[in-house]
Amino acid sequence: MRTTEEVVESLRAALKGAGVVLPSLCVDPVTGASDEPFALVELGRCNVRVAERLASVVRGERPPVGTYVTDARDGRIGEVRGHVGGRVQVRPVAGGREWDCPAGSLEPAPPEEVLRAQVRRINGARRLPC
Repeated sequence: MRTTEEVVESLRAALKGAGVVLPSLCVDPVTGASDEPFALVELGRCNVRVAERLASVVRGERPPVGTYVTDARDGRIGEVRGHVGGRVQVRPVAGGREWDCPAGSLEPAPPEEVLRAQVRRINGARRLPC
């Protein structure tokens, strides 16, 4: 049987592989100091976005809610917002209307392309009207 610390590290690695980070994931210090053979695992607190992504991963949704994807049909980059009726709802990173897409047409978005789209959105918001 693995130790609680090993199980926590295994869970941390599995969650990271699914794009989920629980900042407070650790061995519960109170039960870790008791005479019980195994301490409890403290899952901790997280924000709503992390909780939503975790729920999506547990439901087996692919790609999970909150991940950035590229629509292979036209190259648009967006964030997965939900899954409805076998289709994935995607919101553009740079703003605009959401669109529905078959899950098979989505690929993970390259991080540098996501960053470019985020910078375009921020720069567009700072432009002064003429």
